[in-house]
Amino acid sequence: MAEKTTKNKVNNKKSGSLAFPKETYVKWYRDMLLIRRFEEKTGQLYIQQKFGGFCHLYIGQEAIAVGTASAVRPTDKHMTAYRDHAHPIALGTDPRVLMAELFGRITGCSKGKGGSMHFFDKEKNFMGGHGIVGAQIPMGTGVAFAEQYNGTDNVAIVSMGDGAVRQGALHETFNMAMMWKLPVIYIIENNNYAMGTSVERTTNVTDLSKIGLSYEMPSKIVNGMRPEDVHNAIEEAANRARRGDGPTLLDIRTYRYKGHSMSDPQKYRSKEEVNEWMDKDPIDHVLDVIKEQGWMTSKEIEDTEAWVKKEVEESVAFAENSPYPAPEELYVDVYKQQDYPYIKEY
Repeated sequence: MAEKTTKNKVNNKKSGSLAFPKETYVKWYRDMLLIRRFEEKTGQLYIQQKFGGFCHLYIGQEAIAVGTASAVRPTDKHMTAYRDHAHPIALGTDPRVLMAELFGRITGCSKGKGGSMHFFDKEKNFMGGHGIVGAQIPMGTGVAFAEQYNGTDNVAIVSMGDGAVRQGALHETFNMAMMWKLPVIYIIENNNYAMGTSVERTTNVTDLSKIGLSYEMPSKIVNGMRPEDVHNAIEEAANRARRGDGPTLLDIRTYRYKGHSMSDPQKYRSKEEVNEWMDKDPIDHVLDVIKEQGWMTSKEIEDTEAWVKKEVEESVAFAENSPYPAPEELYVDVYKQQDYPYIKEY
């Protein structure tokens, strides 16, 4: 719970940053490493043509997913775009069902019907990855409206890329969210590029947090390469939403080490630029803090790496050994009402 973590914050003088308890750092390290290795394996399997479709990796952006997950409650709702592998892992979804979804198997988190861009996990309140650019912005806000209407103090967390900010639905949504003071946090996972086009080439407003100010929405820039900074910003925004004070916009600056998708040749940026960002790697940062504080021995770090490797290997085995959906699954989950008249035509 965010409240418990806040009480146990400590000042990490060695790293010069605001730190959290050992348990938080160890979890961040384990979860980010699991996300990184899951994505690396996903990239390998995609090249081997083990599965098809579009595939967008989260490598480099892990601090946003884990920092968000540690700052909110299990009852809060999450929704994102099609770069959606990391979010459910950070929320605790079994990577086996995620890998099975990539393989299009019935044991997948969306019964093999969604693939890479449409992960869902109702039990973890992950309301899905969405393939239409910006679609999650109004839909996630609708989830926030439902929470407000039902009288809960849950918060909706809506993540988007910097390219989605150009969608007109964002402005309509921001206006409504502020008018109704909805409990929603808007996260721009700003990795500098909308597909292959830099922020500078798509807008003269390069500080994307200023977009929220047009609606008097509290907005700020956050270092997305540090889970501490992400956690603090999300926690502040969540507390604000729970008080009934409405939405927050966070321009979280991060970087993807790989291309926009697996088909991206990345000719729009230099290797020097990529290496410069990789020097700020969030996993290395967290591991450095753990080592400085003496929170894990070399053996414990090795054991964590071995556990992550085993999890990924077992995920692949689970996916490969799972069956494909039966043909009749085409007509399941299409209509909530199972005897809906149109179904009879088939």
